[in-house]
Amino acid sequence: MGILYVVATPIGNLEDVSLRALRVLKEVGVIAAEDTRTTRKLLQRYDIHTPLVSYFEGNRAERIPELVERLGREDVALASEAGVPGIRDPGLELVNAALEAGYNVVPVPGPSAITAALSVTGLPAGEFLFLGFLPSRKADRKRVLEEVSLETRTLVLFESPHRLHESLKDMEQALGGSRRVAVCRELTKLHEEVYRGTLAEAQEHFTQPRGEFTLVIEGTRGLEERAPAQVEDILADMRLLKQAHAPVKEAMAQMARVYGLSRRQAYKLWLEVE
Repeated sequence: MGILYVVATPIGNLEDVSLRALRVLKEVGVIAAEDTRTTRKLLQRYDIHTPLVSYFEGNRAERIPELVERLGREDVALASEAGVPGIRDPGLELVNAALEAGYNVVPVPGPSAITAALSVTGLPAGEFLFLGFLPSRKADRKRVLEEVSLETRTLVLFESPHRLHESLKDMEQALGGSRRVAVCRELTKLHEEVYRGTLAEAQEHFTQPRGEFTLVIEGTRGLEERAPAQVEDILADMRLLKQAHAPVKEAMAQMARVYGLSRRQAYKLWLEVE
């Protein structure tokens, strides 16, 4: 019986591929590649001549039965466009089909934009929440960001260049402009950049973004993590705004801007403060 190897491939720099990955790619009967052009460049670099078949979202329905049938006579490698298959790509469906058919599925670990970004940001990486790509619709994007606004774990997400600026603006509103972020662009590639600052500062920096982006955002710092003097300032300002009958929406925006509170945090305080 064949084995389905889930092979991590470079996210940019072809030298990041592991020796084991190269051996597996050379020895299997066929490679199912999300992007055959990208995988072919890797194979050419290392003089590997294993046959390639395309496997992507648009053809997975008809390709999965073919690949499972192949497992009856030979090993198959699954390779995404970059990084680890099964994360934000159709690899999961092939893995499940192979498992249901009784075949062994073996990981060949390697490069990942998620862990690469976490390792260089300076933000806590002991626990994190991966959000994938944010929704393209503004209303859905804001809803997701509001849902994680009180999350204390570090947040990791992907974003496309044409949506980056709008997403950063939505993040500032939902999470607070002073929230620290590391915006990683073109990781491991020629024009690699890691920008570290606040969400508000990142908006000003990336006015014409290009490339692929991975964002790492610090989790919320609850009032219990802030200095007592700052907590008193927050509560005092909140009371003044409430006594002045400030519009709730404007008050939330001001507290988010000045103290880096999320809108949800600010509103919770608004309800509690007398």
